[in-house]
Order: sequence, then C-alpha cells, then structure tokens
Amino acid sequence: MDANIARLRRWLVWVAKDPEPLEVRIAWIRKARADFDQDRDYAYAVFTPDERELIGGTGLHTRQGNDAREIGYWLQEKHQGKGLAVEVSAALTKVAFVVDKVKRVHIHCAVLNARSARVPQRLGFVKEGILRKRVPNAAGEPEDMMVWTMLAEEYPGSIPSASEVRAFDAAGRRIL
Repeated sequence: MDANIARLRRWLVWVAKDPEPLEVRIAWIRKARADFDQDRDYAYAVFTPDERELIGGTGLHTRQGNDAREIGYWLQEKHQGKGLAVEVSAALTKVAFVVDKVKRVHIHCAVLNARSARVPQRLGFVKEGILRKRVPNAAGEPEDMMVWTMLAEEYPGSIPSASEVRAFDAAGRRIL
C-alpha cells in the first residue's frame, strides 16, 4: 500500500473503513438513492468511459445549507492523477450554479491531502482557510481541514463555467 494512502487512512474515517462488507455497501447505495430521489443529497458513481468499471465516486452535498453545495470526490489510486477529479468537480460546480442556483460551492479536504487540494486550486476556487481540529480522523481524534469555495459571482468565466455537461431530469429531459 502506498505510504500516502496509509497516511490518509489515519485522517479520513470513510477510507479507514474500506473495504466494507457487501451488505454495508448495499445499505449505503439504497440510502444514497433515496436521498437523491428526494432531493436531500446527490451521490454519483464515476466509471471508466466504457462504463465497465467503477473507479470512484463524487457527490454534490447539501450539508452546507440551501444556498450552497459541497463537492466531495474519491478515485481508486490507479485512476488518480489523470484529471478525473478535476473533470467531475467542474461538472458538479456547473450543475450547482446553473441548475441548483446556489450562491456558493465548497470543497473540503484534509490538510495533508495535497493531491486533493490541487482540484479546487486548478478550478479557480479560493482557499478560505483551515478549520482547525474540526473533523475526526479514523482514530476519533480531531484533525485540520482546508476549505475552498467559489461564489456565484466568481462562476462566470471560470473553468467550470466552460465545462461541457449534459444533465437530465428524472423524465429524461435535458436540463443542462
């Protein structure tokens, strides 16, 4: 296992639990689907272009309130460093501002996760700061987290605004 991944397991509670039993994964998928269908939260799978392999996940989360969204992402190690996290984050940023009409989009990442921090940086998000001892690590100890944001007035002309995105509603009608 890569030393970086081993360090991240200490910091990220959800990474430390991997791999989880199939029953746990199925329960999570059912909850994510229900949350999506009821407009509570939006989780997405990331597949290879031929859609034969699940390589990661992303989400457009509502936990920041009605006027904001938070983007999260993860990719299998062999698929990291190829720009995929940037691509999905750009698409979700566009959906947040154009479809959801929010005022701000957040990306949070562990202070030690430099690779993850490059995603909002490349997209033109602004580093607002570090939340000190804010998030529990796998051992339950509070750790620091970076907060990056893009405001609605910063979106026009940004890299995400130029992203090619096709989005559809539940009836299959194109909304973006």
